[in-house]
Order: sequence, then structure tokens, then C-alpha cells
Amino acid sequence: MNRDGIGRREFIQRAVIGTGIAAAGLWAPQRVLAAVPQTGTVATTQVSLGKTGIRMSRLGIGTGTIGGGRQSNQTRLGLEAFSGLMQHAFERGITYFDAADSYGSHTFIRHVLKDIPRERVTILSKVGGRSRDGAEKDIERFIKELGTDYIDILLLHCMTRADWPERMASRMDALSAAKEKKVVRAVGVSCHSVEALAAAAESPWVDVVLARINHDGEKMDDKPDVVVPVLRKIHHAGKAVLGMKIAGEGRLVDQLDKSLEYVLKLDCVDAMTIGFEKTDEVDDTISRMERAAKSLATDSRSRDPNARLSRVA
Repeated sequence: MNRDGIGRREFIQRAVIGTGIAAAGLWAPQRVLAAVPQTGTVATTQVSLGKTGIRMSRLGIGTGTIGGGRQSNQTRLGLEAFSGLMQHAFERGITYFDAADSYGSHTFIRHVLKDIPRERVTILSKVGGRSRDGAEKDIERFIKELGTDYIDILLLHCMTRADWPERMASRMDALSAAKEKKVVRAVGVSCHSVEALAAAAESPWVDVVLARINHDGEKMDDKPDVVVPVLRKIHHAGKAVLGMKIAGEGRLVDQLDKSLEYVLKLDCVDAMTIGFEKTDEVDDTISRMERAAKSLATDSRSRDPNARLSRVA
């Protein structure tokens, strides 16, 4: 057995899957290396986020299912159950934790960090409001609630208008100042309209974009054929793209395999967040992503049987 707990034969098979995907050109160059199972699976392999210098697992665990009013399905589990869920996800290789002020999950994550090294995880959070003073106070509060010295990724939460860069300028200044002080490593937006996504593509301020994406258009800003070109523009500009609503807020659970395969095949989504509520959901999704990657590799080889496996340095 190797140090990741899988046998040599299985490790080689997974490596072939990864290089097969690379040969098929399903991922952009920075995603090719990520396809190699450095941590054992497609879901838990560390990926790079644009120009931020941040690396984290391709699959992230969300803490905001049916979230609002500083609570969510995850926080409603209670502190111990929440901690057990997050600890299990980390032990399986998930190092991307998605939080937000409106979910009330900061103090819950602080509890989790008592048992997990802070430097081993990437914490994303989100902030609302409009004033610079309000944002500065929020960032200070977030740091205390999380019990950490810094936040890896801080996003303006739920942008819906095309003019959000103008309307949120003072808040953006506060986030930029925090980034300069290294209290925040990367800044950006979570978007809930195509217009907001288009503005994110044009904004030089944005490092990271959180966008709704799945194969069916469920709980998305528009149909995939409208949204994906905008995501490609964002990604081409060197910004990281994180996917959410992969299961359409639970409405596509019976089509999860199809959705995971669809998102993995895109050349413009670096990582994805899914709001798990049970440990077996974590395990199941990691397995589903592995099968989806294998299916993509098999399909690409069937379309081009003479394709050679590329060597990844």
C-alpha cells in the first residue's frame, strides 16, 4: 500500500485515468497536472487557483445549504455533528471549506480548526453590505469568529447586477486593503446573474469567481450554453472559477453523475463546492467523481483510439 492507502495497481490505474484525460484535452494546461492523482482521487487532488498562488482540493465542502439568517442545514446539525462531518471530509482529502457570514458557519469552522492544521485547508468566506467601514469591521469580526490570522478567499456575496463594481466600490477597497495586509489572500465575487458574471470577467479587481453551474441549468443564472461562455471568458482572463449548485440545490441528486461529469469536462471550472450533510455523502461523491473522470477518459479514447497518453512532468 502507498501512503494514500491505495494499492500499487490501483494507483497506476488512476494515474492512467489522469493522463488519459490530459491527452484528451478536457482540461486546460494547469488542470492537466491536477488530473494526476497526487492525493489519490480526482476530487481530492490539489488544484491551482488562477494567479492567486492558492492550491486546494478540487472538491470543496459547503456549509450553506438552505443558508440564511446566520444558519444553514450544516450548522443546524449542531456543533459536534458539524465538526465530525468536516473532520471526515478533511481525512478523505478535502481541503476546501466554503463558509459565509450569512450561514453562521465561522464559529463552527473555528471549532473544527482545533483538530485540523490551519495551513492544511483553504477557507473561503463571503461578505455582504456596501460601506468600506462596514466591510472593515466585518473582516475583523470574521477573523475572530474563525479563530485564524487570515482568510484565504473573501468574496462579495450574491452579486446580481451588472453595475456591482461601481455599487460595491467602497467594499472592494476594504477587501483590497485587507489583501495588501495579507489578512486576505484573494478577493472576488459570488454571482447570481449572467450580468454579474460578465462584469466579473471584465473587472481587474477579481481573483476568484463563485458561479452556479450544472448540466441542466437548475438553480443557475441561465442555461449552460449561456453561462459557460462567460465562465470561459472569466477563466481566460486568469481568474479562478469555482462551481456551486452542482446538484441544483438538491433537485438534481438523481442526476448527480451526469452533472459531475459535465462540470469536470469543462475547461473553465477549477473546483466545486457541494453542501454535504452526511459523511456517506462525502464518500459517495468522491467515488462518483472518480467514476466520472474514468468515463470521460474512456469516452475520449473511444473517439480517438490512436491518441497517445501525454507525459506529465
